[in-house]
Amino acid sequence: MQPCNGYCLLPQESHCAKHKPMDSLQSLQISPMLFFILVSLSVSIIVLIPMRKKLPYPPGPRGYPIIGNMGMMDQLTHRGLARLSRQYGGLCHLQMRGLHVVVVSTPEIAREVLQVQDIVFANRPANVAIVYLTYDRADLGCANYGSFWCQMRKVCVMKLFSRKRAESWASVRDEVEFIIRQVLKKTGEPVNIGELVFALTRSITYKAAFGSSPNEGARRVCVNFARIFKAFWSL
Repeated sequence: MQPCNGYCLLPQESHCAKHKPMDSLQSLQISPMLFFILVSLSVSIIVLIPMRKKLPYPPGPRGYPIIGNMGMMDQLTHRGLARLSRQYGGLCHLQMRGLHVVVVSTPEIAREVLQVQDIVFANRPANVAIVYLTYDRADLGCANYGSFWCQMRKVCVMKLFSRKRAESWASVRDEVEFIIRQVLKKTGEPVNIGELVFALTRSITYKAAFGSSPNEGARRVCVNFARIFKAFWSL
């Protein structure tokens, strides 16, 4: 006991002994965030382990727990996939993080996927960007198989890819052939690809607007306009 000016001080040993249980209780308290993380991991393990047992995947190289086969990205060339097909067969399974990929390497399985069971494999996964850019998958390449896709395909075959429409682009093919000939003439010499692409675009646009190829005066006007436009953007 240590007296001090009328005040009674507790012994130091009893004061420490009083606060030790409080400190131990505070150390045992778990923050809500840590508790939420632990509960989420437990639920994920409980849910995903039975689901994984119910989904039989084709044989394939075993990956790491989280990244899967992402470490093999530099090996997944046509030669690497051929080696995997010799080792695991014509149907090989790869896991790219949370995405499961099936590689088809034999003509028989490819015919089964692309011809016999084509409706099953017709739909494509779409992320948020694809859904936004295609107006909720209102596109022939990203829409799910159904009545809308069949109608879009019919319109494209009859209106866009018909023989009459293909013949209407003959002038464009002539312009492309002319540019290719210009490149062949300059074999072994430096070629300004930018000028050639601009000339091709200029000819196609002029022919689509006026129905004829641009003459020398029109070419000169387009070249001057391109120079002014380039100088404006260089400011």
